Amino acid sequence: MTTVDIRASQPYQVHIGPGLLDQVGERARALWTGPTAAVVSDSNVAPLYLSRCTASLEAAGFRVVPFVFPAGEASKNGQTYLALLECLAEHHITRADGLVALGGGVVGDLTGFAAATFLRGVAFLQLPTTLLAAVDASVGGKTAIDLHHGKNLAGAFYQPKAVLCDPSVLDTLPPADFADGCAEVIKYGMIGDPALLDILEAPGPLDVETVIARCVEQKGRLVEADEFDTGARQLLNLGHTIGHGVEACSGYAISHGKAVAIGMVLITRAAVHFGLCPAAVLPRLQALLEAYRLPQSTEYSAQALYTKTLSDKKRSGDALSLVVPTTWGESRLHSVPVASLLSWIEKGLQA
Repeated sequence: MTTVDIRASQPYQVHIGPGLLDQVGERARALWTGPTAAVVSDSNVAPLYLSRCTASLEAAGFRVVPFVFPAGEASKNGQTYLALLECLAEHHITRADGLVALGGGVVGDLTGFAAATFLRGVAFLQLPTTLLAAVDASVGGKTAIDLHHGKNLAGAFYQPKAVLCDPSVLDTLPPADFADGCAEVIKYGMIGDPALLDILEAPGPLDVETVIARCVEQKGRLVEADEFDTGARQLLNLGHTIGHGVEACSGYAISHGKAVAIGMVLITRAAVHFGLCPAAVLPRLQALLEAYRLPQSTEYSAQALYTKTLSDKKRSGDALSLVVPTTWGESRLHSVPVASLLSWIEKGLQA
């Protein structure tokens, strides 16, 4: 098993290794003192793993309160959030109790936001069941729900008590969902880990535990340097500004990982056009995305994508911080006037 320390304002550990799903009870027992664990999951994950999670928690002496909602980004909204809070209140969850987020990024974001706001803060534990959540969404304390006008617009910075990544649960992931996680892994390589890109380009199966640990270590360094996302941590948003626009334009029918893949291609192509990135980076990135069966283009217009990006959280007044690749395995923040973002998107779409 690999353990990564996250040195945030509330330090915690990310544990990565097989068998952790069945250890959630004993590990939660060390994290909060109350008698209850509320397990939040979705309709895809619950049939696979809720009973095992519940059995482990009950064996450790917990009363388990399950909350299962329909799978998908469309459920990460105010209605589901309030239903979860009402469930916690109905079952008399106290500040001594805790929540377990059993699922992917949507489950983790929703559970974390509920934990941050119910009773002004209760403990929660992340138990990611997707590669995307394991390498990215479960770590760093960003919690949120979506609003009609944009993704993750209501949320809080609220760190979990621990993260348990059990790679064995990834065996049940559909190939498309695994590919979504690979998009985030590629992102980590592109922002500052060229050796990770070499690993991804090498033939043969991935050592998933090593890949997860490498990504989490990089995210941990960025969170330690900039927990509240005002500077260096924004590098983690490579591909996300335009990617969130793709997601929103599709009504979230296009998954987060696929949208990020598209966003990385568009921002890299634009960076090449504006002389900020060597031309050779783009085809190499495209070949890597193709190898992991990720899309590289979108049919949405520049105007449609631009409209959706105007509510991006990284916007500050009339400026927006874009994450721009500058070479293979290195990116930097590049501030642009909001008015020029349309031009960036247009250049990104010019295949």
